[in-house]
Amino acid sequence: MTTPPNATPDEQAERFRECFSHLRAEIGRVFVGQPALVEQLIICFFCQGHALLEGVPGLGKTLLIRTLSEAVGLNYARVQCTPDLMPADVTGTNILIETAGGLREFAFQRGPIFSNIVLADEINRATPRTQAAFLEAMQERHVTVFGVTHHVEEPFSVFATQNPVDMEGTYPLPEAQLDRFFFKLTVRPPTIDELALILARTTGDETPTVTPRFGPDVIRSLLPIVRQVKIGDEVLHLALRVIRATQPEADEAPAAVRQYVRYGASPRGAQAIILAAKALALLDGRFHVSADDLRRVTLPALTHRLILNFQGEMDHVSPTTLVEDASVAAGLV
Repeated sequence: MTTPPNATPDEQAERFRECFSHLRAEIGRVFVGQPALVEQLIICFFCQGHALLEGVPGLGKTLLIRTLSEAVGLNYARVQCTPDLMPADVTGTNILIETAGGLREFAFQRGPIFSNIVLADEINRATPRTQAAFLEAMQERHVTVFGVTHHVEEPFSVFATQNPVDMEGTYPLPEAQLDRFFFKLTVRPPTIDELALILARTTGDETPTVTPRFGPDVIRSLLPIVRQVKIGDEVLHLALRVIRATQPEADEAPAAVRQYVRYGASPRGAQAIILAAKALALLDGRFHVSADDLRRVTLPALTHRLILNFQGEMDHVSPTTLVEDASVAAGLV
């Protein structure tokens, strides 16, 4: 199934919603519950962003990402991050090969970063040097090895997981890397009903499977439509006031932000809010962004971008609370 090249914007939008609904339904066949999490993950993918998924072990974070890759039919690679993982294990490296003529030459062996969907499992267990191997690809969409630049094929998203409680043998992600994540998503424990359904699916004799309906070409053709959604000046400035309200030196910042925040959200935070809000508007059948769209995406787009100062760390202040205070100060809530 392909999208006609001369399709009207309304037809493209309808195809986008149809594809989105299909992905949500197919993921629901394998991953139980948490519809908001699944929706935010798919939005992140269509906005060509990266997501950091945080949750204790055993909640299905890896399963969720793998199921998404199966549903869209794109290349998928999983990188298990450990302290002995090297940057070349992520990006690839030059290897010595023998040609048909008997000569020897170096050839670039691509690493898992060159897949369309990359799962960096337990990314905070990798050393800072290896974590940095993801940075260039996440921002510039290419990788430089031995002075040669290799482009990453789009669509391209890195979905990283981390455990919020196990701190032994882990390396906190640097601020520059956190800022490259479009969303930070929290995977919560299942309810009793969800747990019962999980057990029914995983301990029975039938294994749920995903059926891709839209091929990679259709997925690629739908990516640009999100950016075609319009945003009015009033709504745009509302988003920008939220960003300013997270910065402690700004006039718009509330008292809690001034007291506990060292650095606020960067322009990447504004980009994430606006793109995600455009995707939500499109899902709602609109070609313009509303303030309600901004409200729904502000927390996952900004909570990981606030850097607390010493007082904030000592008082165990929640970034979620600070983002909510900034939203109120900006007039979003």
